[in-house]
Amino acid sequence: MPIDSPSLVQSELPVASLPRSPKRILITGASGCIGHYIVEALMQKTPHELFLLLRNPSKLLLKLENYPQVQVLEGDLRDIDRFSDLLSTVDVAILTAAAWGDPQVTYEVNVTQTLRLMELLDPDRCQQVIYFSTASILDKDNQPLKAAHEIGTDYIRSKYICHEKLRELAIAPKITTVFPTLVFGGDKDKPASHISGGLGEIAQWMKLIRFFKAEGSFHFIHAADIARVVGYLVDHPPLAEQPREWVLGNSAMTADQAIEEICQYLNQHVCLRLPLSLGLANVLISVFHIRMAEWDRFCLRYRHFVYQNPISPPVLGLESYCPTVTDLLEISGI
Repeated sequence: MPIDSPSLVQSELPVASLPRSPKRILITGASGCIGHYIVEALMQKTPHELFLLLRNPSKLLLKLENYPQVQVLEGDLRDIDRFSDLLSTVDVAILTAAAWGDPQVTYEVNVTQTLRLMELLDPDRCQQVIYFSTASILDKDNQPLKAAHEIGTDYIRSKYICHEKLRELAIAPKITTVFPTLVFGGDKDKPASHISGGLGEIAQWMKLIRFFKAEGSFHFIHAADIARVVGYLVDHPPLAEQPREWVLGNSAMTADQAIEEICQYLNQHVCLRLPLSLGLANVLISVFHIRMAEWDRFCLRYRHFVYQNPISPPVLGLESYCPTVTDLLEISGI
């Protein structure tokens, strides 16, 4: 389901003008990093009725006692038909749940059962499905990246396959697919994202890293800003002629810019820097016996994971929680 329009500009917004009337919202993956931020934002700032599908409710760190509009449904995506009656009454479905690790479970959850859940929604009742994919399956033009399907990890390949199958669903015209870039987040009542866990280690290695120049570029976004975008989408679903696929991320930055900003934050001087070429990287991989899968080597060669017209809160006229690397380091307590 390729993007119909390559751009989403401020003049096109707001995409709709809808009153904030209570909606019945199903959220999967609420116990994850992004899920926690979305649930918190919706339960604290909206009148919507939330249904959280959780395989293990004990992993939800948020306190729900004062929010009677939030209901926990203990269950697994692999047994989604149990909730068919409820799904037929849902106004908005926010699908953040994903699996990785075991190849069979990954495919079953990320493809088979995710599609099955969308089949159980009522296309006449449901206003919107906000489906979480990953920017890793897109190329620089925001089109499906064939390598993601051919040599991607089980997780990435499953996301690619599910994305390709969305167009076959009856609910397809109401699916808004979001593609997060590098996601940071986590605090005392929210689990950290996978990449956030490595921030402290990066800071420790910066005394060495600052002597290298690295070719590459990327986007990042904080889970709190993802929650703000999702909240906007809940109340302002795109109109028929507007894009239904959004890459989520701040403006692209180069690896060198990130290194320089981190060094400035840590009060470390950046001086003579050695270019970290692909050849040198391969030598270091060999010397330190670093195991590299085919997808890892592809990423090492590809280097520039940048996309067209990324969406962050300011694009929607909202304030950003974490727009810069410096903000990210401060929020993370580095």
